[in-house]
Amino acid sequence: MSNPVCIITGGTSGIGKCTAQAMKEAGYTVYELSRREQGIEGFFHIPTDVTSEEMTQRAVSAVLAQEGRIDVLINNAGFGVSGAVEFTKPQDAHRQFDVNFFGMVNMNHAVLPVMRQARHGRIVNLSSVAAPIPIPFQAYYSASKAAINAYTLALANEVRPFGVEVCCVQPGDIRTGFTAAREKTSEGDDVYGGRISRSVGKMEHDEQTGMAPEAAARFICRVATKKGVKPVNTIGFAYQSACVLAKLLSARLLNSLVGKIYAK
Repeated sequence: MSNPVCIITGGTSGIGKCTAQAMKEAGYTVYELSRREQGIEGFFHIPTDVTSEEMTQRAVSAVLAQEGRIDVLINNAGFGVSGAVEFTKPQDAHRQFDVNFFGMVNMNHAVLPVMRQARHGRIVNLSSVAAPIPIPFQAYYSASKAAINAYTLALANEVRPFGVEVCCVQPGDIRTGFTAAREKTSEGDDVYGGRISRSVGKMEHDEQTGMAPEAAARFICRVATKKGVKPVNTIGFAYQSACVLAKLLSARLLNSLVGKIYAK
């Protein structure tokens, strides 16, 4: 019997690269998709821009032609935009959603018919702790991840009767190149009394002193491969506790606490 097959987007760097390695070690044949022309050694690479419905469909078709099956899809591709909502260009906000949310939508649209017909498969969408705990000056990133959570919960119920499982994973601060790749705009920082730069500086410090990507990858791999899965899975006890607290506190109190940390 052939190895189970995993597709992972954003698989050439950071969490994606480490997760691709973890899935390979777990016995999966791994296809990693990214916009880069060259992939990483030891994996099947398909250059793909997830914002293109045509390219995502073509990539999935290529995997099917080679393997005849898709067991796991990990939607990891994404990036961050930071800055004040007032000074963030609408086209930048659109692009944030095009990659983080609609890139996932395009991949799932291509894979779901395959999994439904096979009556088997698991989709893992990468969300963030910034979904249940929205971060000021990172509003569009938080909103894109909150959209992933809502979408995941709805989709999980839609496809459960077909043997297809859908879940999301919420990382917190992870030490990767995501920090350097963040598209930052400090426009309006003078108007906002330096709060934009202080907030982003706090985020970047937390990220660069955060969890190693290998540890996050092991968690994602377990979620992707274990028998039975919760719809929402948060990485790390501290962040799990923070998400529980977010559910227990009133929205007013939660937002006040977040403001004291990230909006002073």
